[in-house]
Amino acid sequence: MRNTYRKGGHLDRAIKLFEREAKAGFKASRSTESGAGMTQADVNAYRRNNPGSKLKTAVTSKNPSKSDSKRRSSYCSRSLGQMKMHNINCSKTPEKRICAARRRWRC
Repeated sequence: MRNTYRKGGHLDRAIKLFEREAKAGFKASRSTESGAGMTQADVNAYRRNNPGSKLKTAVTSKNPSKSDSKRRSSYCSRSLGQMKMHNINCSKTPEKRICAARRRWRC
């Protein structure tokens, strides 16, 4: 099967971004045992490298504000779509990264 990616396409940009973050000492995410996702230190490092970014950590509080509640709801519905698209069942495979992240977000 031929590689259909163009030179300079989205795959090249993703690889360059990953290499730049690796050089900066940016760790992409936490382990699945500790809930997946990014720590506050990771988010701060990302925002230093990407000025203007509005990236935030997971909404983990039990009584979030109205805007945080909307963020949580939006993430939960988006991640549910990803699970359905990839046929992931968290009751059978709870160690998957998406399942750990959804537990952390309290979906």
